[in-house]
Amino acid sequence: MRRFNLAVLAALTLSAGAIAVPAQAHAGQRPLGIENCTATACHFDVPPGTYDVQVLLGGDTGSSTSVSGETRRALLPETSVPAGERAARAFTVNVRTPEGEPTGPEGTPGLDLALGGSAPALAGIRVTPARHPRQIFLVGDSTVCDQAADPYTGWGQQLPQYFRMGLSVANYADSGESTVSYLGNPQLWATVQPRIHRGDLVLIQLAHNDKTTDEATYRTNLETLVAGVRDKGGVPVLVTPIVRRWFNTDGTLNNGTALLVNGLGVNHPEVIRSVAAAEDVPLVDLTAKTKAVVESLGVEGSKALYLYNEKRDNTHTSVHGATVYASLVRDELLAQHLVPKGLVRAN
Repeated sequence: MRRFNLAVLAALTLSAGAIAVPAQAHAGQRPLGIENCTATACHFDVPPGTYDVQVLLGGDTGSSTSVSGETRRALLPETSVPAGERAARAFTVNVRTPEGEPTGPEGTPGLDLALGGSAPALAGIRVTPARHPRQIFLVGDSTVCDQAADPYTGWGQQLPQYFRMGLSVANYADSGESTVSYLGNPQLWATVQPRIHRGDLVLIQLAHNDKTTDEATYRTNLETLVAGVRDKGGVPVLVTPIVRRWFNTDGTLNNGTALLVNGLGVNHPEVIRSVAAAEDVPLVDLTAKTKAVVESLGVEGSKALYLYNEKRDNTHTSVHGATVYASLVRDELLAQHLVPKGLVRAN
C-alpha cells in the first residue's frame, strides 16, 4: 500500500467539502498515518479521547470502501471511486474504555478501524486529536447500543456514519437497562454526566426494559435525566422507543406489545411525549416514525429490519434495520436544527 502526501490529502479534503485541520497535529504531536494500516484494517495506539480521521480512498482499479471502527460502529458509508481517481472523506470518532457497552468488556486499547465494502482501497489516512468536537451522547438500551456480536446492531451503532468530521457520537447505551438501572449503576449515568460539556446533545431512549416501572417513577426518572443534562450545559433530547414488530391481524401495530405499554399499563411513548412538552425538551418520536416504516413494509417486508429471520426476534434490529432507524434520527436532528447542516451526510 503506497504512502501519500499530507498536503495532497488536505487539499482534497477541502475540495470534498470536509473540515480541514492543520498539517501538524496540535500539542506538537505528529499525525498518525498509513504506516499503521494493512489492506483491511488500521490500528492507532492512542489514549481515550476524540479523534479526527481523514481518509483518501481509491486505487488503480475501481473501488468501493466503507469504514467501521471500535465495536462495529459504522463510521463512513460505502463510497465508490472510479479507477485511477481519489476521494477524500473525514469523520470524528470517540475512543473510550470500555469501547462498546459501558458494562461490557474493555475491548482493544487505542483506535481500531476496519475497511469494508465490495472493493476496499485506502490510499492514505491521517489521525489527529480533535480540537473542539461537538458531541452526541446516547443514553439507551440494547436497541441503541454498540452491540458486540453480529447480527445484533443498535441504531446508535449506525448513527456515526451520518456525520462529518467535527461531530462525534459517544454511545453509552447498554443492554438490558431501564431508567431505574441506568440512573442507579455507577458505570452508566454517573459516568456519562461528568463528560457532558456545554452544547453537547444527549439523546435519551429508555423504555424497553421499564417493564415493571410505574408511571410516576418513570416520569421522575426521565425528568432527572433531563435535569442532569441541563446541569452540565448540555441539550437533552428525548427519544421515544423503536416499535416492536408485533402486528395485529389487520396489518397495524396498534397494540401494547408493539407500542411499548408495560404490564402496569404505562404507555412509555406517551409519557416521554408528555415530559418533553412539560420540560420544553426536543422530542424525536421514533415510535411513530418506526411504526410508519414497519407498517408500510408489511408483515413480510419488515422482517429484514429486525432479527426475525435469524433469531425470531421482533425487538432487536439487523444492520439494515439499525441503519434505517439511525437515518430517521439523523433526519429529525437536522429538521429540528439540533445539528448543523454542514456536519451531516445526506446518505
